[in-house]
Amino acid sequence: MPAASFDFDGATIVVIGASRGGIGAAIARGFGDAGAEVHITGAEPEPMPEDAARFAYTQLDVTDTEAVRAYAAGFASVDVLVNCAAITRRGEEMAPDFFSRVIDVNLTGSFRCAEALHPALKAARGSVINIASMYARFGSPRNPAYGASKAAVEQLTKSLAIAWAPDGIRVNAVAPGFIVTEQSARARQDPAFVAAIEARTPAGRWGQPGDIAGAALFLASPAAAFMTGTCLPVDGGYSVV
Repeated sequence: MPAASFDFDGATIVVIGASRGGIGAAIARGFGDAGAEVHITGAEPEPMPEDAARFAYTQLDVTDTEAVRAYAAGFASVDVLVNCAAITRRGEEMAPDFFSRVIDVNLTGSFRCAEALHPALKAARGSVINIASMYARFGSPRNPAYGASKAAVEQLTKSLAIAWAPDGIRVNAVAPGFIVTEQSARARQDPAFVAAIEARTPAGRWGQPGDIAGAALFLASPAAAFMTGTCLPVDGGYSVV
């Protein structure tokens, strides 16, 4: 990721879903590099080794309301909450039980964390950044639950932006395109699919997790002080073709 000039010295950042070295971890590292005190969570017992010594880590199930509220109770003030916890399983999301699981993690999990941390965000007049997806706007035949959940995350972002504006809380989202992560590994096993994405994307490549971090830092910064309720595409131009 290019060096950012944002200054978050003294800020408290919480990144939900940052244990696997993907977008969440890249965002956490970006805020850390900008001087923030960063707290991360994930479903795994431990985060990536390079993050274990750098950030305060908590294993957290975002589908467990009481666990989320107990975690949130440890914060008196939070400047930025990033909701990045998500699951998908390409080609297996037509099963109703798994469909419901995806919605519970990706959508309701994001709401649980935002709702639980609302008092701490209000205390700091902070900012929420939800990670949506370009699949909030496109049909997703192999990932219908993921697409539906991310469309709902974009709508949730708009609704919370209005509801929490009187508290001084801004709520925005980032919609990544095709990013090289563990989550996209199954799709990237198909050479034809990979080539098709690269051919359609004006930037000519898949994105890297660090490509999303800069957008998150911008949305959390004073440079975006008049932005709330927006969903910012970061997809190499894929969505404009």
